[in-house]
Amino acid sequence: MADETVKLYYDYKSPFTYLAMQPMYDLEKSYRIALRFIPLELNVKGAFGGTLDERDERNWRKVRYLYLDARRYANARGLVIRGPQKIFDSRLSLMSGLWADRQGKFRPYSDRVFERFFKRELDIEDGSALAKVMTEVGIDTAGFAKYLLGEGPCELQAAAAEAERDGAFGVPTMIVAGEPFWGNDRVDWLAKKLDAMNLRR
Repeated sequence: MADETVKLYYDYKSPFTYLAMQPMYDLEKSYRIALRFIPLELNVKGAFGGTLDERDERNWRKVRYLYLDARRYANARGLVIRGPQKIFDSRLSLMSGLWADRQGKFRPYSDRVFERFFKRELDIEDGSALAKVMTEVGIDTAGFAKYLLGEGPCELQAAAAEAERDGAFGVPTMIVAGEPFWGNDRVDWLAKKLDAMNLRR
């Protein structure tokens, strides 16, 4: 039984979201919480100086350092994180995450999407590639095609509006009892908050 819902804002192209997922799953086992997964597109161009051709050296240093840190975390856990070779538009994949959540398959689907994207084995802009992953975990792909033409874009827009209300400006952002925690390295602080709320199982 869950006594508290923890919002987790995510984007499949964010290495730090990938790093946060398993620790957040683990918290759900240790505390009386339920995770609610909400897509929030990472504005890579805005955060890191425009397109790849527009970035100045200072922004390139920032990006290289962040991926160095991401690989440090990943190596410690046996994960692979390779920097994407372009700036991906993740909106299609985020709608696929919403659809997977509707089908009760968010975790098995997302685990595969994150892992393969950061191994450069999955193009998250390719609907047919995403559909193959859905098929692997038993998600209705015909229904997803209809969802993209109907509710999908509206739900993605509603998620962005909710993020704005919550003050989420990046991913991963976790929200518990109105308090934000940003970054995979804030999961321990989130756990302390849950302890203070007497939510340990």
